[in-house]
Amino acid sequence: MTFPANPFKPTAGVMPPVLIGRDMICEDFSEGLDDGPGAPDRLMLISGPRGSGKTVMLIELRTIAEQRHWHVVDETASEGLCDRLITQIAPDPGIFAGATIKPSLMGASLGEVSTAPALRPSTLRDAMNARLKTLGKNKGLLVTIDEIQDADPSDITAIATAAQHMFRENANVAFVFAGLPQVISDLLNANVVTFLRRASLKKLGDVPLDDVRESFASTIRGRNVAIDDAALDEATQATEGYPYMIQLVGYHMWRASRRRQSNTADEITMRDVREGIIQARARLGEGVCAPVIDNLPERAVDYLKAMAEDDDPSSTAQVAERMNETMDYANQYRAKLIEKKIINAPERGKVDFAIPYLREYLRTQLASS
Repeated sequence: MTFPANPFKPTAGVMPPVLIGRDMICEDFSEGLDDGPGAPDRLMLISGPRGSGKTVMLIELRTIAEQRHWHVVDETASEGLCDRLITQIAPDPGIFAGATIKPSLMGASLGEVSTAPALRPSTLRDAMNARLKTLGKNKGLLVTIDEIQDADPSDITAIATAAQHMFRENANVAFVFAGLPQVISDLLNANVVTFLRRASLKKLGDVPLDDVRESFASTIRGRNVAIDDAALDEATQATEGYPYMIQLVGYHMWRASRRRQSNTADEITMRDVREGIIQARARLGEGVCAPVIDNLPERAVDYLKAMAEDDDPSSTAQVAERMNETMDYANQYRAKLIEKKIINAPERGKVDFAIPYLREYLRTQLASS
């Protein structure tokens, strides 16, 4: 037989073959849409570290809304976010006061608007009302915004202000924001967007290993490819329940089997699993661990390197000693790293890594320095 195409998708924003461990969020959102204006899960904040599946979750929520024939606008936060939303939502963005059409380099209209900052909340609100008028009965508007940590605060304020007015008017709308834990926490504590404190907060954590094993088994065996229980167990344990790692391990063990058997066999062996785990760990270091480290202050990295000397959870006192700092000083970085979901505190006086294989990645960095 020809070996089936690889079903695992370790690429940002690409839907995996099975969405695991997130059923409750989907159910809450579905109920929110079905229950009508005023339902709490029509305003949702999705929080999780890199690789936890925030973008995939937004794609799934979009699908849920589209199945109900809602109009969906997806955006990723960056400069000009509010203006892009107005452009996409409004049937004719040029009709609003304060909104001008941006010209292209060739002088022709691109259809994108540029809105005076003070008028953005009201213009966005008008755009949403205009769009709703074009939709049929019981159809609504969903706006999803990914990577909210990269948004300009003035855009977030404008969007939150417009959304608040729409909810007060019982408009048939829903908003879902996704971002890193620290940024979501900052949003909830910001005085200018207190409205967001009413949002339903969904924290994406690790997937239970039983669910991971079941997903591996159904995905692999469902494509008439064999894998024995021992190999399945080893692949499952290697993921540590981390969503990105689930896809990485699956993808690379599948590829190892296909390459070894020249596209003609129908089995993933223990050898394939172990080779796939090695490749997955390398990719995780490049795709998740390196960006995490690159965005941290030097002393926060020193805290992590001090932890990496241990095979098990580290003593906070020992970490401070290795840093040549007082406990009070070291604990400032402990608190920040916990808040960012990079480490956790499994018990009093102990810290451990929250991102799989970050310890091993740091050890590699230390060995090469």
